[in-house]
Amino acid sequence: MPAVTVENPLALPRVTAPADARPRPALSVSTAPTGLEGEGFPVRRAFAGIDYRHLDPFILMDQMGEVDYAAGEPKGTPWHPHRGFETVTYIMDGTFIHQDSHGGGGTITNGDTQWMTAGSGLLHIETPPESLVLSGGLFHGLQLWVNLPKADKMMPPKYQDLRAGGLKLLTSGDGGALIRLIAGDLDGHVGPGATHTPITMIHLSVNPGATVTLPWRADFNALAYGMAGHGFAGPEARPFRMGQAVVFGQGDSLTVRAAEDQDSRSANFEVVLLGGLPIREPMMQYGPFVMNTHAELAQAFEDFQAGRLGTIPADSPYGR
Repeated sequence: MPAVTVENPLALPRVTAPADARPRPALSVSTAPTGLEGEGFPVRRAFAGIDYRHLDPFILMDQMGEVDYAAGEPKGTPWHPHRGFETVTYIMDGTFIHQDSHGGGGTITNGDTQWMTAGSGLLHIETPPESLVLSGGLFHGLQLWVNLPKADKMMPPKYQDLRAGGLKLLTSGDGGALIRLIAGDLDGHVGPGATHTPITMIHLSVNPGATVTLPWRADFNALAYGMAGHGFAGPEARPFRMGQAVVFGQGDSLTVRAAEDQDSRSANFEVVLLGGLPIREPMMQYGPFVMNTHAELAQAFEDFQAGRLGTIPADSPYGR
């Protein structure tokens, strides 16, 4: 997992929760079902079965891979529409190319993030580069959907290209965890992702046996998802592992501990931490559209079929 790292975490700024912070309990642990997305790449549906009141403002998250493709196997998605939310794609291994009908696009690899605000609507495609298709290789990433409030759902589309070198790198009090702050604020440190809905997104690498306790906004929800390895969540030390999501209760701090023994494929416990300010509006999702009412979903489909969500660029190398 070659996402951005450092040789000496103790040289980084340290983040610790106040001694009087109220620890958030781990309310539940759920296992993500597996499936296929796009042209057939494997995913784990991280939040499947979790009540939306615990997810708001997040809608879904897919763990893409981890898969070691043979030559000719790497797959992506065909051109498809979106409206009403933001997609966040974080790549830890491998390479993905993004292009959209609003002029956004780029190549992301090994710790990079692409942040697409669909807003009023666009078409886009995500695909592995030809070199990866020919050679095969390791591919591992996440795609997160973040809702937009009603007031922002029809805003103009936007694209952010976040390079791995721009992530805010921090560590826990004893240096036992590397904290990659992708978006949001953590103890006064700010990640590079510009969000319309206030959120925090962190990729956490916890050394075997180490514990990390972070301050967490009391008005945010709190979720954790294991990407590799295994460990424990909350003051109760509830076990969770790769492919499992944790819902935390109320409080001012968040605790994750790595088990002493990690599996051979990952030296550390790799975890995504997410928190956001709930929007608390009706959320209606159907396929690639996320709106507030059924009528707005119907309008989105009508607009897509009428070509009002954009057209595939004539110079696109990925066809129509």
